[in-house]
Amino acid sequence: MNSLIHSLRDVTIRGISVSEMNNNVYLLTSKFTGEQLLIDAADDLPAIQQLLEDGTADTASTPKLARIATTHQHWDHVRALPELVAATGASTSAGADDADALPVPVDVRLGHGDVEQFDGFDITAIHLRGHTPGSIAFVYQDPDGPAHIFSGDSLFPGGVGNTQNDPSRFTSLLNDVSERLFDAYPDDTLVHPGHGLPTTLGAERPHLEEWRARGW
Repeated sequence: MNSLIHSLRDVTIRGISVSEMNNNVYLLTSKFTGEQLLIDAADDLPAIQQLLEDGTADTASTPKLARIATTHQHWDHVRALPELVAATGASTSAGADDADALPVPVDVRLGHGDVEQFDGFDITAIHLRGHTPGSIAFVYQDPDGPAHIFSGDSLFPGGVGNTQNDPSRFTSLLNDVSERLFDAYPDDTLVHPGHGLPTTLGAERPHLEEWRARGW
């Protein structure tokens, strides 16, 4: 199966689905330097290693996994994280409020608006409070096209992430998603969620008030 999702000016975006939970694992590779960022080492180390191998075709340089970023602390998003860190020596990043719950030490604790700088591209951390305290969406702004949001379990086609029927957590998450994603980025922005199919902000924007009214 071809893991290539987008070939952009400066980077490629690859992705695979792993585990019985259909978790998405994403890989960004700089076309010019070979530096790589992997988002959510969810499960199935061999499949992730094959994804990294696929990424070697995306650069003329020697590929190097520089960092493994985690969108949030939930177990289904981190099952391969210790093995992948051990196998690659890559550094790790996660939201500051989720970092202590991860199964490995977190090298970079991210707050809202923090920018992770790699050799060939940057990623912006967007803190979305509600699904977990420290959930982070990672945003790559393509210089020649729309932004790409890797939303973890905070935003999906059809709604925000699960907040366990807690009205305060739901309101927090929807407010953050509305203000920090929908108010900040245009309709053509692509959303790559932690499970399932991608969407765009434009496809979801008309339904924000419906989501608020239904409470999930």
